[in-house]
Amino acid sequence: MKKLLILALLTVFSLGAFAQNVDLRRRIEVTGIAEKEVTPDIINVSISLQEYMDGKKKITIDQLEGQLEKAVNDAGLPKEDFTISNVSAWNNTYQKKKNPDFLAAKQYSIRFRDLNKYNQILSAIDPKGIQSTNIESYDYSKIADLKRDLKIQALLAAREKATYMLNSINEKIGRPISITENDNSNYPQPKMFANRTMAANAAPPESDIDIKQIKLSFQVQAIFEIMP
Repeated sequence: MKKLLILALLTVFSLGAFAQNVDLRRRIEVTGIAEKEVTPDIINVSISLQEYMDGKKKITIDQLEGQLEKAVNDAGLPKEDFTISNVSAWNNTYQKKKNPDFLAAKQYSIRFRDLNKYNQILSAIDPKGIQSTNIESYDYSKIADLKRDLKIQALLAAREKATYMLNSINEKIGRPISITENDNSNYPQPKMFANRTMAANAAPPESDIDIKQIKLSFQVQAIFEIMP
């Protein structure tokens, strides 16, 4: 009998705890979206330089790098916007001794905030030493502020939607129960935009960068309580 009583009490307590954990509030779930397109004002570009033979004379990577460094300084770019990103057997002593004609290469990353600087820099480098140029990534200087504003707009859009939907059935919106955000932004894909061969008649490179817009899109899923 005692066992049955204890079991009954445990069952009652369990049902009570379960009832307390169940959220019985009436609710409405809606989605708000905010989007905006912006033109990138920062473009990260890689430039590959490679040694080449000018007759019997080798134009070394140090000479080409010196031209690039001077061009970057003359363009007024900050030091932090110019870095070495990859070295292809540049300091491979064994390879150089084994093959005196071995041509070393280096790759540099440059951050451009003014694309006019791109032509200025490349035109100051021996075009026969430019192996390739490539867009690494795009960015927008005020991206953090813009993202914050769009998230707020998406949340307000969700609240407005819930409000007019509930008003149509004579109900009132209450406090938010849950808010979830999703970033559906679309950034332009990096691409190779120029290849430079080391031909004798190579001409100074020209920019053919196609500036595509960054599409920022935020979706907020919000659950609001329906007022009793």
